[in-house]
Amino acid sequence: MKTIIAAAMTFSLMGTAAYAQQPAAPAASSADAAIVGPGIAMGKAATMPLKYVEIQDTDLVTSKLVGINIYNKANEEIGEISDVVIGNGKSVIGVVASVGGFLGLGSSYVVIDPASLAIADDNGTWKAYVDTNKEDLSAAPKFDYDKMKK
Repeated sequence: MKTIIAAAMTFSLMGTAAYAQQPAAPAASSADAAIVGPGIAMGKAATMPLKYVEIQDTDLVTSKLVGINIYNKANEEIGEISDVVIGNGKSVIGVVASVGGFLGLGSSYVVIDPASLAIADDNGTWKAYVDTNKEDLSAAPKFDYDKMKK
């Protein structure tokens, strides 16, 4: 029993120490904007002055990513990228894949961790690769667009 209480106190103190080391989040500059850190601000007002970036030929834009086919190790087509999920305006946290169905009918959606995808230009055609088969991908937890906040 003493061991459990000591462990609980240790974890409690570790959490407090870690929390104390984290910088405080900046307050929102107005009621219309919420600062979420580097990335896209979630709100109705930009939180930084306008800046421009220069992209490289090696950068991948989502317009080229959405619609590409997903293949497994056996080079079998098992799905298609339908969407990209950006978490808190900061980074890509998921890739929505359309799986199953025929000609868009009866298909369902699953969200894949971007770290589990490989993307390559195969003789002028972009392809995505995952380490799974069609059955396992189709059996993955489903994503429903209708359940998202509008």
